[in-house]
Order: sequence, then structure tokens, then C-alpha cells
Amino acid sequence: MKAGKLFPTLLPVLLVVILWVPPALGQPFFPLQRGTGPPPTVVPAEKHDLSPALRNIPVIPPAEPPAFREIPRQPLPRRGPKPGVLDPMIQASPGTQAMPSTGSNFEGLSNDAQSVVSGYILWPPDTNGDVGPGHYVQFVNLAFAVYDKNGGLLYGPAAGNTLWSGFGGPCEERNDGDPIVLYDHLADRWLLSQFALPGPFYQCIAVSQNGNPLGQYHRYAFKISDTKLNDYPKFGVWPDGYYLAVNQYQCYFFCSWAGQGVAAFERDAMLAGLDARMVYLDLYGRDPTLGGMLPSDLDGPAPPAGTPNYFVQIDDDSWEYSPDQLQIWAFSVDWKPTILASIVRIQQPLPTADFDSNMCGYSRNCIEQPGTGPERNRRRLDAISDRLMYRLQYRNFGSYQTLVLNHTVDADGFDHAGIRWYELRKSDGPWVIYQQGTYAPDADHRWMGSAAMDGSGNLALGFSVSGRNTYPSIRYTGRLAGEQPDEMTQSEQTVIASGGIQTGSSRWGDYSMMAVDPTDDCTFWYTQEYYPTTSSAGWQTRIASFRFPSCGLAVTGADLSISKTDTPDPVVPGGQLTYTIAVSNYGPDPAT
Repeated sequence: MKAGKLFPTLLPVLLVVILWVPPALGQPFFPLQRGTGPPPTVVPAEKHDLSPALRNIPVIPPAEPPAFREIPRQPLPRRGPKPGVLDPMIQASPGTQAMPSTGSNFEGLSNDAQSVVSGYILWPPDTNGDVGPGHYVQFVNLAFAVYDKNGGLLYGPAAGNTLWSGFGGPCEERNDGDPIVLYDHLADRWLLSQFALPGPFYQCIAVSQNGNPLGQYHRYAFKISDTKLNDYPKFGVWPDGYYLAVNQYQCYFFCSWAGQGVAAFERDAMLAGLDARMVYLDLYGRDPTLGGMLPSDLDGPAPPAGTPNYFVQIDDDSWEYSPDQLQIWAFSVDWKPTILASIVRIQQPLPTADFDSNMCGYSRNCIEQPGTGPERNRRRLDAISDRLMYRLQYRNFGSYQTLVLNHTVDADGFDHAGIRWYELRKSDGPWVIYQQGTYAPDADHRWMGSAAMDGSGNLALGFSVSGRNTYPSIRYTGRLAGEQPDEMTQSEQTVIASGGIQTGSSRWGDYSMMAVDPTDDCTFWYTQEYYPTTSSAGWQTRIASFRFPSCGLAVTGADLSISKTDTPDPVVPGGQLTYTIAVSNYGPDPAT
């Protein structure tokens, strides 16, 4: 749900207290398969239409504000931290190779922009955005904007429900946030989505009619439930559908944990603006401890035909799992003639290197900012270390497939935040952890990460950084394909250094986003929050790009052909010979 507090600048805010109830004492945790749960539910879109061109839609005025709400924690048993235990995969010093600096680097949406379109100041930002051939679209909390790749503002900031102007119903009437924007490079389309509360609970989805985000959109309203909140929605693009994961909460007078929900939306129909269906599966009856899953989001070539969408979640052994592990589930949908859908755990959980997700007892008051005396402890930030961070990126390299993911951990047993990252690979057999590491190169904290891999297999990791003497800022690091595994070998680069701290709340973002430019499959685009000066809630966001110079140059395993071009024959002594070298089927070496 929209994480954060709202402070009215125009009208008083209705306060809604969100509570949750843990499972009954003595209830067993970690069942392999507690039950089958309800069957898949097929739900047609309650409504759909074709919008006017976005460039012609006026930004809507402020409407009824969303209620105060804090993102709840999943109520799993927790045995406490592992004091003084060093993460076995810790990288305690930065890489020594030269990480490329930023290309584009410009301001995104801010809290000031939020207040203009909503009439309210709020935090934390749900910072995300994606890149297309000619545009960058950012959607943060209750507002979105369209930029060119140099940072020129083309549209916005606009209230999120501006996109549903004239549509009617909750999608137009409400503007509740928890947004996602993705570029579907297979179809040259944009997908923008946010939910509508407070019940019935809706997912509002808009898919552009073409590759121009300023044009028309096919708009859809899907009712998720009458009583179950679709919290923390996360999308992934896949050839046969748009896939969604939500944390469910049963809501009447208060909300209690109701397990993992997953859905697939009929992509082909939505691309054509036709009647579309949603397949929804409620996994609480199957295993109530499932939660915080992410769907895989495709970059690069399509997966092999018939490949299911993969969902992954982390499990800490302190949550009564054994050992620390990753669960991988496969969601398959056959849309025609009769919809068949299933989600199954496709293999035994993958044991990871030991990690400790217990940052400050999962208190929201954890990450250190500069300050002195008792004031320092009142100005710590939330690590959000109980879930994977967006995205779960998928790539198909032909001879193998990859998944890239990350989450925040305690790197040394003393509440020192680092980022555990993974590259999973699948060749002919099951998924395996190809490499993993915990990035914590100095005494500062690193958290709120997002990771992705380019088309040559180079990996980039963006994150927030803060510490006793470091204002919470935006940085990134990375590694090249073929370098020593389990380590970010590149030096750390700064997108922008903050000029102050956050004083008004301990909440710090819910997610950030690393994307890869579809035009070259090489340029990374990262968006994250920062503070230009010390303030209560004066956050701003930044959008930056960078590229590894080696991307696209690898020729390992390539097919080469050489031909003579415009060369005198016979050869003249001292003359010039010209040859053409053609390279095909190149890419990162599967053996590296």
C-alpha cells in the first residue's frame, strides 16, 4: 500500500490505522505444501476503453486525499539477529576497476511536485521509472512525468489518475499510488499501473497504443477483491502476459495478513485494446508464509517458447525456514481456448550463503544519518530488509538464462546494512546460484538496491548510501562479465550526493529501479531518492544513465567471415588492402 505519512496542506486527513494479526500460536510454519488453496480465478476487466492522447489530457486537480497508511510487515516468527556474525559473502572493500560515470543525470519528481498535483506532502517515495527508445517515464507515489532522454520535461508532473480521466469508477476517482511503469520492448508499448482503494480493491492498468508515451492508452480496471487489499503490487513483462505479485491483507475494520497473491493479465488482448482477462491465484491456503514474491521482468531476447514466468522470494532461517534460501515458482497460463493456469514451486529451495535480514530487530528506525547525541537515534531510517527489492530481472542468453535480484542484509551482525545480490542461471537443468555477494565496502550503510544485467552480461547495482558522516545519497557499482565471481569489481560512482538528512519520518522509500535501455541493451538507467538539504520531507528523485564501454563488443563464440572490399587486384607493392570482417551470433561467453 502507499507507504508513508501524509501531511495536509489543504484539508484534514482521515486517519486509518492499519493493523495485522499474526497466525495463531502453535501454528506450524514452513509447510512444504499446506494445501491446494482455491483454484485460479478468471476475472474479466470490469471496464476498458481507449483514452485521448495523453498530451491532450489536462492534469487533474487535487481530489480526496489518500488515507494515512503504513506498509505492514509480514507477520513471520523471528528469532532475532545473529550478533557479531560476519556475512560469509561480504565484500568489505570497493572494487578497483573504473566504473563509468553518468551520461544523462537529471532531476525527477519531488515531494514539491507531489504536493502540486495532490495537495499533500507525503513520504516515502515509491521511486520507479523505465526507459524506451526516445523517452523516460517516471511514476512516483501519486504523480508521473514523461521526459526526453536529456531530462527535458515533456508532460507532467501529473496526478496518477490523470491517465484515467474520463474513464469513470475508482481508477478515475482515486489516486492511491504504489505505482509501476514498465516499457514492453517486445511490443514497443508502455505499461503504467497503480491501485485504487479502500475497497473493493482495484488494479488500474494502462497500456499505450504505440511506443509514444504521450499518445493514447488502452485503459483497464480489474477488481482484485472486495475485501483483500492488493498491497505492494509488482509487475513483470512476459511474452504471454503481464504478471503481478501482491501482498494480501484481509480488510474489514482492520487489516490482517492474508498471504501471497499472484496474477497474470491477458497481454495480447490489452495490446489490441480488446476485452481482457485476469487470472488470479490466492496462495494463502497453499502456504501462509509465502509473501514478498517478485515476478520476473524481461529484458533482451524473449525466453524460449513456453517458458513460464518465474516468481522468487527470499526466506531467512530466522523466519523458521532452513536454511537461508530462495524459493522459485513457475506461473504458467494458457489463454486459449479455455484458460488453464497454475503456479508451482518448480524445485527444492536454493540454499544461499548464510545471511541475516534482521536489521535493528526489523525496526523502522535503523539506518544511521549524520547527527550528534540523542538526536542521531531519532533520525535513523528504515532498512526494509524483509523482502526482495525490485526488480527480478530475467535474460535469455541462448545457452543459458539468468535472474538477477537483491535484498538488504546485516553484513556484520551489528546492524550494518549491505546488499546481498545474486545471479541465478539455468541451462539444461534446474536453476542454480551462479554467483552471490554482499556489498558492504566500508562503514556506511547501503540499502534500497536495484540490480540489472546488460546484454553482454555486465551487472550494475544502484542503491542508497548513508552513514555517520554521509548524507543519504545515490550511488552505483558493478562488475563485468567474466570477472572474478561474487564481487562488485568496479569502483563506486555517485549519481548525486545529498546535502542534508530526512528529519520527519524514519520511512525511506519502498523501492528504486534499475532499467536497461532497449535501443542498445547496454545503457543502464537508475532512479532513486535523495535530499538536497536537511528537511522534514523535502525529498527529490534523480534519474541517471551510464554504460560499460565493453558492452556489445564481446565476440566470444562468434561467427566471423572475412571478405576483400574494393582492393586492387593484383596487389600493388606498397598499396593498401581493405577487408570487411562480419561478426554474427556474438554475446557473453556462457562459460564465463
